[in-house]
Amino acid sequence: MQKHFAGFVLGVSLVANVLAADKKPNFVVIFTDDLGYQDIGCFGSPKIKTPNIDKMAEEGMKFTSFYAQTVCGPSRAALLTGCYPLRLARNDNGSIPHPKMALSEVTVAEVLKDAGYATGVFGKWDLAGHSQTQFNYDLAPTKQGFDTAFWTPGSNDSIVNILRQDEMIESGANMAQLSRRYTDEAISFIDMNADQPFFVYLAHSMPHTKLAVAPPFKGKSERGLYGDVVEEIDFHVGRLLEKLKEKGLDDNTYVIFTSDNGPWWVKKEDGGSAAPLRGAKCSAYEGGSRVPFVIRAPGKVPAGKVSEQVTATIDILPTFARLAGGEVPTDRVIDGIDVSELWHGEDSELDRTFYYYSHTRLRGVRKGKWKLLVPHIEEDKKIASLKNWPKMVPPADRGWQTEVELYNIEKDISEEHNIANENPEIVVELQKLVEQARKDIGDSAKRGVNARPLGDEPYKTPDNKHAVQIKGKKK
Repeated sequence: MQKHFAGFVLGVSLVANVLAADKKPNFVVIFTDDLGYQDIGCFGSPKIKTPNIDKMAEEGMKFTSFYAQTVCGPSRAALLTGCYPLRLARNDNGSIPHPKMALSEVTVAEVLKDAGYATGVFGKWDLAGHSQTQFNYDLAPTKQGFDTAFWTPGSNDSIVNILRQDEMIESGANMAQLSRRYTDEAISFIDMNADQPFFVYLAHSMPHTKLAVAPPFKGKSERGLYGDVVEEIDFHVGRLLEKLKEKGLDDNTYVIFTSDNGPWWVKKEDGGSAAPLRGAKCSAYEGGSRVPFVIRAPGKVPAGKVSEQVTATIDILPTFARLAGGEVPTDRVIDGIDVSELWHGEDSELDRTFYYYSHTRLRGVRKGKWKLLVPHIEEDKKIASLKNWPKMVPPADRGWQTEVELYNIEKDISEEHNIANENPEIVVELQKLVEQARKDIGDSAKRGVNARPLGDEPYKTPDNKHAVQIKGKKK
């Protein structure tokens, strides 16, 4: 369904040169929660100071059209599997947006582990149940390819419980220390695995609310408590980068900083900003899923370059696999594509189709400069996960959409001018793509022909390898 871009042969040569180094590259993904498009300095924040992330951008690349998903759990599932969340096998009935991801799914941690990597996750998981207490231990990170896990099951809405590996070690942890503790654990992991290739997945609980910040950062930002939290995260980004330099790993480590979705509008001052984008978390407008993305790898990623090419969290698995000499699963559809050429500064045009899902509802498609949003249907008002949707987004976006909307997203980044009536042929072309996605991936409760099965129990095999799902049967 996806097409690779032109210049592939040049990309192969470039990647071959990268892999020619004595050691495989390391990977660090810093995944924040509910951070808006404009909430760091290098993406235009007027009040939040993020010198370490800004320096990453100066020494690496910014991608200004990078997409996650519109809400927490699905976004994590997409990053780890390289797939749209509705395609995935689940350990539940699929009625809620946050998936209990089945063990039959293959994660980027498993791909890298098979390629000889040490793998560690530090922070929010949210794939075993969207709860701090009601979650499935059998779906823990250690069952999905992570050797080391210091994690919390879900969001920090009220409390945070901490697990190490598969054991609960702390109930009601001090939220003001979470950003530091996750980073401490990631740094310790790097210390212990500096002599082998490693993958660090550092998934911060914040700036999702409840907000909390360590005393040295309290009251320091011009943006209030929210800004304090983001500035503390930036400080810990700096600590991690310094550790890589100290260990002599700086030139051989790809470090990515991004967010799981747009800002939580209903949290007002405790939420972030998606400006100049329209919408917010949960919305199919750009502010819901278009997030900041910075990547740094000295000598591999060119310094100070900005790309407007459409890339996404679903691209991380195939791209890491390529750079690590790993294997992308061939027994299932993977939606992401290898974008290593873009990361390495190639200017080849990406022929990309990206689909917008809001929770489990297919809401639109982007192809090049064009973005189409389709109307809501009557069924949407009855879907449990969408009932509160109008309350989650800015007032201007709260009405159930009743007509097709088309935007030239390159000229109209704020989605102010619906030009569907002036471009009927473009609307027809993009509507065909939407229908293809409905058949292939699915829409709401209707799963596509290439969606993996739902199930009530984790898929297991005696040798603890992930079962392969073929036509709904366990193999």
